[in-house]
Amino acid sequence: MNIIILGAGQVGSSVAENLSSEANDITLVDMNVVLLEELSDRLDIQTVVGHASHPDVLKQAGIRDADMLVAVTNSDETNIVACQVAHSLFHTPTKIARVRSQAYLKYKELFNDKDLPIDVLISPEQLISEHIQRLIEYPGALQVLDFAGGKARLVGVKAYYGGPLVGHEISDLRKHVPGVDSRVAAIFRKGRGIVPDGHQVIEADDEVFFIAATKDIRTVMSELRRMDNPIKRIMLAGGGNIGKQLAQALEKKYHVKILERSTQRAEQLSRDLNNTIVLQGDAADEDLLLEENIDQMDVFCALTNDDEANILSSMLIKRLGTRKVMSLINRHAYIDLMESQGSIDVAISPQQITISGLLAHVRRGDVVAVHSLRRGAAEAIEAIAHGDSANSKVVGKTVEQINLPEGTTIGAIIRGEEVIMAHHDIVIENEDHLILFLLDKTKFNAVEKLFQVGVTFF
Repeated sequence: MNIIILGAGQVGSSVAENLSSEANDITLVDMNVVLLEELSDRLDIQTVVGHASHPDVLKQAGIRDADMLVAVTNSDETNIVACQVAHSLFHTPTKIARVRSQAYLKYKELFNDKDLPIDVLISPEQLISEHIQRLIEYPGALQVLDFAGGKARLVGVKAYYGGPLVGHEISDLRKHVPGVDSRVAAIFRKGRGIVPDGHQVIEADDEVFFIAATKDIRTVMSELRRMDNPIKRIMLAGGGNIGKQLAQALEKKYHVKILERSTQRAEQLSRDLNNTIVLQGDAADEDLLLEENIDQMDVFCALTNDDEANILSSMLIKRLGTRKVMSLINRHAYIDLMESQGSIDVAISPQQITISGLLAHVRRGDVVAVHSLRRGAAEAIEAIAHGDSANSKVVGKTVEQINLPEGTTIGAIIRGEEVIMAHHDIVIENEDHLILFLLDKTKFNAVEKLFQVGVTFF
């Protein structure tokens, strides 16, 4: 596929890196010459220096032959105009744009072929807000991913000493919860991925990713760790777009406080939020935190755009006794350091969340969802099986007969409204949605080819 990516920031360069390893022709456009030279030396991509929305720059990037435009510059306006130019002058088939401002997003009717021709809108703030909401819904989860419109979820948890299954084989899970069907998709032990089988023993501190019907998630979680008490009180630090959007989503169900350093922004938040207590102050102000009973908070989320401020305030608040601490962190090196030391409970990468949202729309074929796991080291995907036994590599075969690439497992099958765990003797049917787990994301192309249907099917 011929893909043009506008913007060589963290998201644009990460998407280019993901896709360039999958036999795509990638051209990256940015104003920063030094950054483009560095990326072209490291990746198998073409680069063009120039303003991303200018027609001549797009023409130089090969827009006439492009299958897809991915506009992820730091400017909403540049991304929107680039998609308009690509549509009007070059008839580019698929146009994806990152749009951050709610001033645009609240008027979704603007985005259509007649007005603003963008096929897919990516809102990082919305994706991050939804990600944090799922973590709050399941206390103790490291990652919660939706599949098949929410019918099934893949959840990552850290196995704790005292968990009923710790020290037992995976196969014992069915004995512990006989009425619930679930499947362990992968285990990460000391940073190394393990493809599980029924005889694999779960150890304390393992990161265990399992899949189950959404209604059964809490039951399975309770087998791997002591269940935390329900969350009631939440404090957010940072009242920017993410903080405000998250507060609006949470204030209907939880007691929410939001800390904002800017007096002007705090006043605006107090007008816009209905049931959230807005405090003007610094999240690193220990006296203020103690005055606001930080030790009684169930969750603290650091959501400013300053990594260092998020990390330091989270470490302080963890020491002061808050039950669960989450922090937005952009730099990968910081994420690895914080999680390995246990200084905070969950490090949230805005880039990886945004990239996961993008990849689902950029991938070819019948892949309808892609989620990055373990900060991009692995992937979970949802793919649709089409065809019959004569022209499909998966339809009509049992799970154990499918020739999966090494390090790839099928976790579950969604058939209509039914969630079926992928036991070895389950036969795949036309239109089944398969949830696959890839410990090695470079195997994506091989997995994708499994779901390609022979031309005789059509």
